[in-house]
Amino acid sequence: MTMKSRRQFLEESMLASAAAVAATAAGPLMADEPKQSKSPNEKLRVATIGVNGRGMSHVGGLLNRDDVEYAYICDCDSSVAENRAKQVADKQGKKPLIATDLRKVLDDDSVDIITIATPNHWHALGAIWALQAGKDVYVEKPVSHNVSEGRRIVEAAEKYNQICQAGTQSRSNPGMQAAIKFVQDGGVGKVKVARGLCYKPRPSIGPVGDYKVPESVDYDLWAGPAQLGPVTRKKFHYDWHWQWPYGNGDLGNQGIHQMDLARWGLGVDELSSQVISYGGRYGYEDAGTTPNTQVIIHGYGDAALVFEVRGLVYDKSLPASSKKYMDSSIGVIFEGTDGYVVMTSYHSGAAFDKDGKKFKEFSGGGDQYHYNNFVEAVRSRNADSLNGHILEGHLSSALCHTGNISYQLGESVSVGECLERLDALETTENVKATLDRFTEHLKDNKVDLVKDKIQIGPNLKMDGKAETFIGNDAANAKLTRDYRKPYEVPAAGKV
Repeated sequence: MTMKSRRQFLEESMLASAAAVAATAAGPLMADEPKQSKSPNEKLRVATIGVNGRGMSHVGGLLNRDDVEYAYICDCDSSVAENRAKQVADKQGKKPLIATDLRKVLDDDSVDIITIATPNHWHALGAIWALQAGKDVYVEKPVSHNVSEGRRIVEAAEKYNQICQAGTQSRSNPGMQAAIKFVQDGGVGKVKVARGLCYKPRPSIGPVGDYKVPESVDYDLWAGPAQLGPVTRKKFHYDWHWQWPYGNGDLGNQGIHQMDLARWGLGVDELSSQVISYGGRYGYEDAGTTPNTQVIIHGYGDAALVFEVRGLVYDKSLPASSKKYMDSSIGVIFEGTDGYVVMTSYHSGAAFDKDGKKFKEFSGGGDQYHYNNFVEAVRSRNADSLNGHILEGHLSSALCHTGNISYQLGESVSVGECLERLDALETTENVKATLDRFTEHLKDNKVDLVKDKIQIGPNLKMDGKAETFIGNDAANAKLTRDYRKPYEVPAAGKV
């Protein structure tokens, strides 16, 4: 039999995948779908960039399919890359190639798919480079480190006609799909507030210092688009989440999932017309610079999208109200005129009437649904069949970024001054109730707000379609960043 080129096979598979495409348009592919061909001629060759954490979930999900094989494991920490490659070899019976520089992988024409699970500051550039190289891309949340980056990935996916899925796996879960449809169909009346919650305890990351880069890490590659500064955190890996040059705090780490669901439930497809944020890094002094306790209020006309981050609860004796709200700690709540929906996981939750009586439940799903949806879109070449299209990932990530921009431009005020500024907002959110919960949570954790104050940012007005702030140069400057050569994310129209 004559060997087919990878592109030829993908084009021919459009016809063979027609039934799967139709099923995907109606809903997600099931995790227990029939296995695909094991023929080596028909396998999609994959490389994952960044395998010290979430990247191995990509490996597991994709290797659950018979029509995928791992060609490369890539990580700028050579020790991590070697260990992960051995794990892949154990699972697929063949050791993938190892690379520290993603550009080596992108130069290999035999690679079909790139998945990206690097630190946040590499997500956009890695995705754009891969799309430019003719690869299909699965990029983790948040898809960007700033607003401009996300829009550039969208432009690149369109320009190069590639498939690009965001790692917002809840969008493929049947339980979540059913819940969002119920909300959008008026199941609890008109939704006035969509509220995301990230009540996730985080410890101190240790004092500011000048720490050595691990010997196995190529630090120039690791820093990439960020400036090549000293390492000020004790734990090199993961704790970058809590430093602005690389991460976006828990709003962009865990919270992006719930931000995405809240926006999805509201049915809005652009950025908000106003955003304000308040909070602080309380309870300890460490190398972290992002807030561990934060509230963001986005305005969407007659509805509000509100997000609450709490990272201080460690004492089991603390009241339940400091650990959960409406029985949810990491979830999303849709507050309607006729009741409310509380989703307590990525795929399950329930609807309640105005008296708090449960009358409907939602459940079902898992990460495999999202990986399956991505692979089938790659085979069909139908980007519209993606449940987590890069545009959706960009918009939800950008809501996190604009909230953080307001916070970063803020000043320290008293609780009373904070309430005065919030009271001036035109919003459907009960700002006092949320602020009261915020302050009670800090009080439970023995934080003295007379001493520590609250950092509250300006109420930023925004052109949601243009994705720029109105009349605020300082805020607009934060829509992008200064990049380090040669790791520059392209400007608008330059992808």
